[in-house]
Amino acid sequence: MSKPVVVVTAADLAPQALEILGSCDVRFLGKTPSEEDIVNACTDYQPAAIIVRYGTISKRAMLASSKLRVVAKHGAGTDTIDKKAAAELGIEVNAAAGANADAVAEHSWALILGCAKGVVKLDARMRAGHWDKATHKSFELHGKTLGVVGLGAIGQRVARLGVAFGMEVLAFDPFTKEVPTGVMLTSLAAVLSQSHVVSLNCPLTEDNRHMINREAIASMRDGVILVNTGRGGLVDDAALIEALRSGKLRGAGLDAFTPEPLVGEHHYRDVPNTILSPHVGGVSEDAYVNMGIAAANNVIGVLRRAG
Repeated sequence: MSKPVVVVTAADLAPQALEILGSCDVRFLGKTPSEEDIVNACTDYQPAAIIVRYGTISKRAMLASSKLRVVAKHGAGTDTIDKKAAAELGIEVNAAAGANADAVAEHSWALILGCAKGVVKLDARMRAGHWDKATHKSFELHGKTLGVVGLGAIGQRVARLGVAFGMEVLAFDPFTKEVPTGVMLTSLAAVLSQSHVVSLNCPLTEDNRHMINREAIASMRDGVILVNTGRGGLVDDAALIEALRSGKLRGAGLDAFTPEPLVGEHHYRDVPNTILSPHVGGVSEDAYVNMGIAAANNVIGVLRRAG
């Protein structure tokens, strides 16, 4: 019998993950394949599984392979996979839950600290020959309120670090079953209105799309810092940019955007009080291995059950 084909929507996978997939025929689609590339690969290779690192897995892609049994995300968020279509077709969708939680939480805090301390701006000013000690005032976090939206594996870590910084930590998550010590679970309205720093650490759903809109921003304190390491769709970009330009928000640290990749003359390019990173919060050396192993194990588990 021929080996089951596993398509990977990227150019590589951790060696430890490839070892787990040793009984499979692994096909890589190269750096950031398009939807059409993925559909064509499914047509040509008839994979039993897809490991998703980049790109969108549409119903067209799923229909293109009659052998497809599982779509496994190399990460935690599955919003780039048409889960409704997968359910209709009997295709399992799973994620590498928690595999990159430490990396994303640390990146959230890198953005929080970067915004609070003006690190990026100060670096640029010094490289341009300036010494701004007499005029610079950073934002001190101790004693302030951190609001965490989403208390999953990532959000819990972000919240615990807030407690360690001596912050009052509020959190909103209607589905959580565990609240870290020192964290107060409350409403979204309370989190937004009372926090000095708001960190978005939740998945994107149709219910929370554009949760950070003009109305939500209006309810916030003046001078708040917003950090988003979740998904770009959580934020109404026009409303956020307006608030950043007006000074309603002190700053924003953004690692997720709509659309992605965000390149060229994009809408945040000339907004100075932002720190931007190309959705790399979960991309650390350790997380790369952990996510690959989790995705590979998820694939093998489903294929074994399918016989």
